[in-house]
Amino acid sequence: MVLVFAESPRGHFKKSAFEAVTYGKKVAELLGTDCVALTLGPVDDASVLGTYGAKRVLNLPDASLTHFDSQLYTQAIADACKQLGAQVVILGHTTTGKSVAGRLAVRLQGGLISGATGLPVLAGKNLLVEKTVFSGKAVAQYELSGAVNVISLMGNAVKPEQTGSAVASETLTLALNSSKIRVKEVKTQEGTVPLPEAEIVVSAGRGMKDPGNWGIVEDLATTLGATTACSRPVADSHWRPHHEHVGQTGIAIRPNLYIAIGISGAIQHLAGVNNSKVIVVINKDPEAPFFKAADYGVVGDLFEIVPRLNEAFKQFKAAN
Repeated sequence: MVLVFAESPRGHFKKSAFEAVTYGKKVAELLGTDCVALTLGPVDDASVLGTYGAKRVLNLPDASLTHFDSQLYTQAIADACKQLGAQVVILGHTTTGKSVAGRLAVRLQGGLISGATGLPVLAGKNLLVEKTVFSGKAVAQYELSGAVNVISLMGNAVKPEQTGSAVASETLTLALNSSKIRVKEVKTQEGTVPLPEAEIVVSAGRGMKDPGNWGIVEDLATTLGATTACSRPVADSHWRPHHEHVGQTGIAIRPNLYIAIGISGAIQHLAGVNNSKVIVVINKDPEAPFFKAADYGVVGDLFEIVPRLNEAFKQFKAAN
């Protein structure tokens, strides 16, 4: 059996949950078994996970799981895995997933692939799983041979597919330890698609010259339905919030479209974005390193190009 942990912060599912269940269903089909989804704490409409391929949906409604606690979440998922006899545990490669995956593999004494980028294949009875290595410059294939294995799935690695039907959520009963963490306050970013889940990202760097010029970037993002991002120097200068910083030392992303405006393309930045399916670079310096990684490049003044590009997108959307 394949067990999928479906994240539901504040009771709502993230896109990563639907990706993980879709992935779990495909892995279960490969192994000739069923996919079971697990939710922790209060959750709205868990039955929807059935439409993404879960044969069963289980919920552990313990109030102590309302706020994330890596130790408690690890115990809950591990105990559920043991109770159900799962062969594979899948979760999203999110902040939560990265906090839990290693602990979970140790507790289950199993193998771990962190940040899988594609569907596995069978090698006898073992799974072969791909992930990127060397800051995204290469792809490596790993063999999982443990009795129980843990896989965390990179965002946008698979497209969520609704191929099933809703199933009633069942209550799971487990005895959990008391949490050692007391949550005093929770601050969240609302209203935008989180960067790891975004399919279109519009990013800008020091070429913007001043934080007051960011309006043209936000206008373009609004037109495209994109999430905004920035380079590290911009975040370090407090022009933009740090949760928008993408790169090796920020958030690693893999959107369908990444538009880089006024970013030179330092290797640390490229390491976090070079898994994007399409990269568009706008920079006045024809020698900017980013052009070597770009699928499309525009050499010119961003203050002229970006507004014109935005207007062209608006006209295209109006006509289509």
